[in-house]
Amino acid sequence: MKLLLTIVQDADVGRLQSALSEAGFQLTKLASTGGFLREGNTTLLVGVEDEEVEEVTGIIHDTCRERTRVIPGGSPFHAPEATFAGPPVEVPVGGAIVFVLNVESFQRL
Repeated sequence: MKLLLTIVQDADVGRLQSALSEAGFQLTKLASTGGFLREGNTTLLVGVEDEEVEEVTGIIHDTCRERTRVIPGGSPFHAPEATFAGPPVEVPVGGAIVFVLNVESFQRL
């Protein structure tokens, strides 16, 4: 058995949660916060059998695509406070981070 610890941007979590549920997978949703761009993230815990890992990661890949976002150049994310000089910068956002962990034991109590 595996535990997929999946971190996605809040903008993608609704679609991902629906897609996983439609495919018959159960999950636990945890609110979390990422450091980059100070935007909300959600962490999903998905327990699956070993042979289901590829299916779940495929759903995650199809649902949480990376995209770019333009932020002001020299914004507080890249420079000291109150320094706003320079051209806008394109940064990648979205996508997902997935940790696949071995589960030694699973018990539903």
